[in-house]
Amino acid sequence: MSASELHVVEHGPEDGIPVLAIHGWSPDHRLMTGILEPVLGGDPTRPAAGAAYRRIYPDLPGMGQSPVGDAASTSDVVDRVERLVGERIADEPFLLVGESYGGYVARELVRRRPGQVVGLALICPIGPVVAKTARTRPPEVVLERDEAFLDTLDPQLRAEFEDGAVVQTEETYAAFARDVAPGLAAADAEGMARIHRRWDLGRLPEEGRTYDRPTLWLLGRQDSAVGYRDQWELLEHYPRATFAVLDRAGHNAQYERLELTEALLTDWLDRVEREPAPTPGR
Repeated sequence: MSASELHVVEHGPEDGIPVLAIHGWSPDHRLMTGILEPVLGGDPTRPAAGAAYRRIYPDLPGMGQSPVGDAASTSDVVDRVERLVGERIADEPFLLVGESYGGYVARELVRRRPGQVVGLALICPIGPVVAKTARTRPPEVVLERDEAFLDTLDPQLRAEFEDGAVVQTEETYAAFARDVAPGLAAADAEGMARIHRRWDLGRLPEEGRTYDRPTLWLLGRQDSAVGYRDQWELLEHYPRATFAVLDRAGHNAQYERLELTEALLTDWLDRVEREPAPTPGR
């Protein structure tokens, strides 16, 4: 399977600063457009709109419109993404954003191309503990719930939405229905199961190094999927990191705490833009 077989959506000018955004397990690129387009899409009221960004949104193998091909491990997934970087970005500096499983993939990509990634943002990422049952996770809680609205939903969509949702309202459901549900419906369950059998890379992407560029770790205080406590173990590997743990936020922190998420992303972009230009090459 070549990287060109990954389905990719691009927005922004071809000569813009590349931003590669990697979605989580099961959804597709729409999860990332929902997070990033309001911040990077050129809204003149936003501070980040002064820079022109080329936003690159792939579907991972077996998810969205990307065939699983012969991918059979997370390492294979990273290989596909790295080849996509080679085809679309080459050796140009770029920004990298990863959500959940996409954060795990992103951290490994940083290990492979440390000098090329000039900024890293991780949203509710898998941390140093890959196996879900071994993670330190808070119990599932619901802090806000609109029962009358939930009763209007299709039972399957309601169950998918409620799974891990901390804020269960019409507003957060609208974001779920737009950004998450379409990817869940398109996922190749059999292909993903094959990848999941070799989900663990077998080592920490951070082993033996630090990443010294502006970084954001955005975590949900009530995230019962990946938690927040294990990730703090990696703090010293990211000396330029903002670590933010948001209350009233689960694994869907990006739309449960929309304004704060956008503010933290805007701050991250500002920090990246203030950095000296990197040395060309990997």
